Amino acid sequence: MTVFAYPESHVFYRKLTRSFPRIVRAEGCYVYDDRGRRYLDACGGAFVVNVGHGVAEIADALARQARQVAYLSGSAFTHEPAEQLAAELADTLPGDLDKLYFLSSGSEAVEAALKLARQYWAESGRPAKHKIIALAPSYHGNTLLALSVSAREQYRTLFREWLVDVRRIPAPYAYRCACGGREPLCPACSGAALEAAIEREGPDSVAAFIAEPVGGSSTGASVPRPEYLRAVRAICDRHDVLFVADEILCGAGRTGTWWALERAGVTPDIMTLGKGITGGYAPLSAVAAPERLLDVLARHSGALLHAQTYGHHPVACAAGLAAVRHLKARRLVERCAHMGDVLHRRLAGLRALPHVGDVRGIGLLAGVEFVEDKDTRAPFARSLRFAENFTEAAQEAGLVVWPNVGHADGENGDLVMIAPPFVVTEEQIDELVTLFQAALERTFAARPA
Repeated sequence: MTVFAYPESHVFYRKLTRSFPRIVRAEGCYVYDDRGRRYLDACGGAFVVNVGHGVAEIADALARQARQVAYLSGSAFTHEPAEQLAAELADTLPGDLDKLYFLSSGSEAVEAALKLARQYWAESGRPAKHKIIALAPSYHGNTLLALSVSAREQYRTLFREWLVDVRRIPAPYAYRCACGGREPLCPACSGAALEAAIEREGPDSVAAFIAEPVGGSSTGASVPRPEYLRAVRAICDRHDVLFVADEILCGAGRTGTWWALERAGVTPDIMTLGKGITGGYAPLSAVAAPERLLDVLARHSGALLHAQTYGHHPVACAAGLAAVRHLKARRLVERCAHMGDVLHRRLAGLRALPHVGDVRGIGLLAGVEFVEDKDTRAPFARSLRFAENFTEAAQEAGLVVWPNVGHADGENGDLVMIAPPFVVTEEQIDELVTLFQAALERTFAARPA
């Protein structure tokens, strides 16, 4: 019999058959439930909490804005939080990305970015350019266009008839690529797979290529070589294809630079932002674009044909402004780079544990991939639900991590992600590793013989 998480609650939760601890307060890297239990938030909720829980100045900024002006329609008015936040973010963005369109969620930002790409080509007099190329594995959101460009079959299967046809190429995923990310590089890791796909489809029909510059949960923080990103940029330029960089998860300082593309010195044509731009204090995402694209829209339709009721929301923008200024004033992005080095040194020891196939990442973003056989890299059978069981064992031990499944072959594969707030200390990283090991032992002990 299916039982909802709280029989007395009128809320239905995403997971309908599990009980959820009720969190009553949070501070720094910890959250606390109504029974007094403390949990180390080792994934920032959903890769969101970068500044840490309980930053009073950000909460105060929300309250001030709500008292002053809580809501305005972005189709009728502008306001100081949106204008100032756009300026603060533009100061960090690469190249000519200096215009920002604010929305609520990452999925909305991906929808808007891809619509912008399509509208740009249509209004440039090239309406045949409509195809999208994306990576597999990949994840870009759960609304229908964002889900279409995602390669997460467990989410797509029931809705396949509703999804847009998207061309896919293999992601640069060194742990599961034949080349292992080393010379001579395979087509996936060199960018050659992208060029081949564009040429196969016909450059005059391809509108955009979308990718995360550093893999999110779908490839467990797999970090492509900088040369790959530079090759992607050059290929898109050669064939008049817009490069859409999805930095919703890996941006806002998470990889130790403001944006993950910085280490390659690459500027995309469109970038999506989200999660850490408010530190979790309000829902906010954004599309960043250059004037050269927007000028085409301005001369023709005069508008981006994508609207959201809560676009440019004053209170959300006030939260983003306070969070971005907090990141800058306390040099938390630089701290992320330093503490990321500490995190990866401590996590390296996990490779010696049974069934830990790989530990990888950059900055305060890490993935730990579990395998049945470390020599062959064969994944666990999906029926064992290893990642889910480990995640539950970790939470019971007081550690919150983020699971992902299906990355090995579309169905099988188990990994967990680690992405603590940038205020994490060395002592908390040691605690994280200790709890991780305890959860792994508990997971092994519970496995059927």
